[in-house]
Amino acid sequence: MAADATRSNPHPHILVFPYPAHGHMLALLDLTHQLALHGLTITILVTPKNLPFLSPLLSSHPSSITSLVFPFPSHPLIPPGVEHVKDVGNSGNRLIMAALGKLEDPLFNWFNSQSNPPVAVISDFFLGWTQHLATRLQIPRLAFFSTRAFLVSVFDYIWNNVEKVKSLSEVEFGHLPGSPVFKQEHLPSLFKLYKRSDPDWEFVKDGLLANAKSWGYVLNSFDALEGEYIQWLKTHVAHDRVFNVGPLSVIGPDVSDRGNSGSSSDLNDQVMTWLNQCPDGSVVYVCFGSQKLLRKEQMEALANGLEKSDTRFIWVVKPGTTQQHVEGFGVVPDGFEQRTAGQGLVIKGWAPQALILNHKAVGGFLSHCGWNSVSEAIVGGAMMLAWPMEADQFLNARLLVDDIGVGLRVCEGADSVPNSDELGRTISEAMTEGGGMKTKAKDLKEKAFAAVSHGGCSMNDLVRFVKELGQLGR
Repeated sequence: MAADATRSNPHPHILVFPYPAHGHMLALLDLTHQLALHGLTITILVTPKNLPFLSPLLSSHPSSITSLVFPFPSHPLIPPGVEHVKDVGNSGNRLIMAALGKLEDPLFNWFNSQSNPPVAVISDFFLGWTQHLATRLQIPRLAFFSTRAFLVSVFDYIWNNVEKVKSLSEVEFGHLPGSPVFKQEHLPSLFKLYKRSDPDWEFVKDGLLANAKSWGYVLNSFDALEGEYIQWLKTHVAHDRVFNVGPLSVIGPDVSDRGNSGSSSDLNDQVMTWLNQCPDGSVVYVCFGSQKLLRKEQMEALANGLEKSDTRFIWVVKPGTTQQHVEGFGVVPDGFEQRTAGQGLVIKGWAPQALILNHKAVGGFLSHCGWNSVSEAIVGGAMMLAWPMEADQFLNARLLVDDIGVGLRVCEGADSVPNSDELGRTISEAMTEGGGMKTKAKDLKEKAFAAVSHGGCSMNDLVRFVKELGQLGR
């Protein structure tokens, strides 16, 4: 019966399952927007507290996108009410990944109750267990990588060679183009934190290894950035269902409210008014993503560095819990905002990052180098001042600083405290003299827009991807 219903439907039905972390979720929702524009019918699975993130999509595509809300499964180590990584930090990923795995049977039952069930699943690579679900349902699963091809190839190697890699202080990826070498401590956090025999960690490992069995891969990158790794990946998986469709933030819905799950405010107007008064390329934007909370010493060093740089800035500060605030986490030093009132703007909480980075007044981005931030910086044409801390950020910083020369390192490590004099001098020099980096950043921006334009490599892959999905519905 389900097959007949699918055949009679001219718009194939796809289930999209994002992972509840900003960088992961935003990119997959941007892709979902494009799939809807190309005529697909989509159901997006979320848990209740993540539903607000879908609002722009649901209002833009009321007839083609619907939400499927499942309760967030309980886990003994996850506090009640927590459903998003921003509330537990990067180290909480394994817990959220393990908890969401409990949705396999409820999802299986949901599929079997539908008269027109989805013909494919597109799920985040942190939800590798959905490959087992797709196998049970006898439908294709596509692994969505909110990041780039290089990380996919690194993950593939390290999770298939855990004991060997764990024993090395430096890891050489001799099978990859350029034979890159990384220090053990610079490998992705998920791998560094892995503990053998722990049930949650074994579940994480199994899921990440299951991604290799996916029917296809979708990546948020573009050929001009890392074409050789895309080609390596296609050769490695021995098929061409590797779709490189980024940077997705360019072709997502309106960027002004991107990533804001709360109510809108006058913040956008306030920020734009301030930026409109600044000379082109004069502002450095400072933000460390939705998960990282700086401790007291780091906040003070960063504040001092910004003040000493004599450079215009917008600093987005992630607020912590009441207890963290008491301990100085995420606390802007006393008097800083008053002293720098004419120089900068401090935003506490969410900020319209994509909107800010696309403003002509912004010339640099002091960032942790999470891939979502990197992509938005590329699209904005901003050079990077890199302070990688965890996850894939060291790998991304290497690409930006050493490989393509659109940035420089200002600090390194989650616990590091920069020297404020050096930081101030580096910011000042980069923003006033960073001609080579700024030129390369503008050039990379042009290549990014070319990739997603009509006839560009990413747009061609998107069209090819939609065509493949369309054939599944017949």
